[in-house]
Amino acid sequence: MSQIDDRLKLAERNILSLATVNYDIQSMNAPNSDDEYQMAKYNVSVNLSNNIFLYTSIDSFFIFQPEGQDLLNVSQSSVSYSERMEIEENLVKHLNQLSNSSQLPTNNWYIRNIGNDSYLLRIIKSDNLFIGAWVNAKTLIGPMSLIDLGKNGSALLVTSEGIPMVPTDLPLAQVDLSKGLEQQYYLTGNKNNILVIGESSKEGKFSLTAIIPNEQILQNLPILSWLIRWISFTVIALVPLCLFFLHRTLLVPLNRLISVMNKINKGLVNVRIDNFKASDEFLMVNQTFNKMINKIEELKINVYEEQLSKQRIELQHLQLQINPHFFMNSLNILYSLAQVKNFTLIQDMTLCLVRYFRFMFRSNLSFVTLQEEMEHVHNYIRIQELRFPDQLTCNIEYPELLGQLEIPPLLIQTFLENSIKHGVTLEEPLHLSVSFELRETALNPFIEIVIRDTGTGFSEKVLEEIRSGNRIVDEKGEHIGIWNVRKRLLLLYGDDASLSCYNGFPNGAVVEIRLPYQEEI
Repeated sequence: MSQIDDRLKLAERNILSLATVNYDIQSMNAPNSDDEYQMAKYNVSVNLSNNIFLYTSIDSFFIFQPEGQDLLNVSQSSVSYSERMEIEENLVKHLNQLSNSSQLPTNNWYIRNIGNDSYLLRIIKSDNLFIGAWVNAKTLIGPMSLIDLGKNGSALLVTSEGIPMVPTDLPLAQVDLSKGLEQQYYLTGNKNNILVIGESSKEGKFSLTAIIPNEQILQNLPILSWLIRWISFTVIALVPLCLFFLHRTLLVPLNRLISVMNKINKGLVNVRIDNFKASDEFLMVNQTFNKMINKIEELKINVYEEQLSKQRIELQHLQLQINPHFFMNSLNILYSLAQVKNFTLIQDMTLCLVRYFRFMFRSNLSFVTLQEEMEHVHNYIRIQELRFPDQLTCNIEYPELLGQLEIPPLLIQTFLENSIKHGVTLEEPLHLSVSFELRETALNPFIEIVIRDTGTGFSEKVLEEIRSGNRIVDEKGEHIGIWNVRKRLLLLYGDDASLSCYNGFPNGAVVEIRLPYQEEI
């Protein structure tokens, strides 16, 4: 219907164009002479003849001058001579009636029955001329014949009263066509077995209607049902095959890949995807994955070795920080003993210093035995006893079975040195004690080292800094030793070792160190 309306609208524009902008039409309206009229008429005839092929859905354009009873009718070649004569005769009568009337019947296309056919007319009046076009309803409905609506189906142009504009062999007595302008589709017939689909024209009071019997709508249903059943059975039969193919080509390779990824996620970086028969895409994925894991393992080894090397260098640096700390005080003690010519103590002091520095020069090792560390501590305490006579005592206890236990070097001396530095006074002797015990918590054995003194203990500020893991600086100087030991324990043991400091009762500082214990195999 939209296509028909578009064609009618195009023809109407041509009519309006002739009436408004065509110079020859103006000349025919008010000619200065008969020759001018005939020349203008000829030009209009040639123009319409040349352009009418552009309007295939319109049968004819015409121009009528009532005063001279002159009708110019340019028709399509498909219009027969007899039809054209009949229409021209009817048009002249109809246009003469309109010339005597004050107004045209409508401003749209309207229906006029001529002979046995119905025609659509569109007429406008331009001064003394009637300009218009007509088309047989059969011409407009022609393209609908290409649509198969069945033996008892048909496409019709219907008037607003429900009267067909084209002849049909259908028993229209059983079909109600009067609802075409009101409803787009409805059922009609004696048994409501006929579907009527209609669409009203926007260019006139008529509609395009398709009459479709139920049997035509359902005529292909058995074939469609058979086709659906055949497709359903085929799909059901192919489902197991597709599932098997999907399982073999997609799920199995994916499961292998996921299994290897889970193992790698657990830390087993040495596993790889084995070579199995698979699609080219999965073979590429497997090969790329194996290459990537090889590269990751290689990088992980390099990074691990680099971290070990870095930790080794940092550990040696931390240990070397302790070496020069004691040197100047030792020389001062020897100088004092030489002044009083106490050669026995000088020999004793020198021997202790030799042993002390021999141990210090090999302290770049990561671990020493507990027995070696204790011998070094005894040397250190002896040197300090010579430095502070009658002001220092020390008691060290450890089980013999722990003698070969490996611990970081200078671990005990650091805290003894810190206690002597901050705890020795002239008023009251300082007592130091070191104890070792093997303990067990949640089936994890550990060595507990407790270092106590009877000095003034830690200040609250120092304890807060120790718990925060910062370097400690107070009015007595920088406590680099505690930070040093904590850093070395972290590098050597990670989270398996701990260091805690607090004040004892009634006074004094207490240091507790826990180291993981492993029996020698």
